[in-house]
Amino acid sequence: MTDPRSSDDGEIRSGTVLPARRTDIELVTDDHLTLVGELAEPLERPARGTVVTLHPLPTAQGFMDSHVLKKAASRLPALADIAVLRFNFRSVTSPRGTSEGSFGEGVSEGFDLRAAVADVAARGLPTPWLVGWSFGTEVVLKHALEHVEAGRVAGVVLLSPPLHRTTDQELARWSDSGVPVVALVPEHDDFLQPDEAARRFAVAPDIRVVPVAGAKHLWVGERYVRIVLDAIADLVVPGSAPLPTHWHG
Repeated sequence: MTDPRSSDDGEIRSGTVLPARRTDIELVTDDHLTLVGELAEPLERPARGTVVTLHPLPTAQGFMDSHVLKKAASRLPALADIAVLRFNFRSVTSPRGTSEGSFGEGVSEGFDLRAAVADVAARGLPTPWLVGWSFGTEVVLKHALEHVEAGRVAGVVLLSPPLHRTTDQELARWSDSGVPVVALVPEHDDFLQPDEAARRFAVAPDIRVVPVAGAKHLWVGERYVRIVLDAIADLVVPGSAPLPTHWHG
């Protein structure tokens, strides 16, 4: 279906939802919590890539429907044959439902990440890329390396990494990780801007820091959403970007 707010000429707008096979899922963590989520897959073709999203800070209204992640699920299956798995971290509520548990300050959320990566493997989907946004980047940097080393993660995208909870020692562990790690850092980020990001990430020189001119922490505006989704698509399925800006399916 296409949102009625799309233009008559088929332009993809903020509320556009393109065709996909969407399945409500539940993830069970090693500490016995049930998390709610959704898997969006290409409608009539096998996925050529997979993305697992990790949302912004739950105590600041971050959830699986935070707009960039929701738009990734609305567009990438149709435009780039990428499956997108979104879920609510423990304790978080969205229209999909509420995940069990309590907020873990980025520590116990490592169990949530492990459950999502295991679910992708169990479904036989392509090895996933992790896309963390803000708090989600902290969870990735703290906990994802075990999955990278086990061959269960193909790469990492860090959107607006604040590096509040991630220590320099944890960052340094990402040197020579063996997978691409790309940090998209908004020029006007509220927490970590490009110059400081380059300094902080210098302990892990394999992490590529990409400044995004004009952008802010929340990536508000269709221009910036398209920059993010193009970057993700081209990493996960090389050659798939720039993504179409119109849909006539």
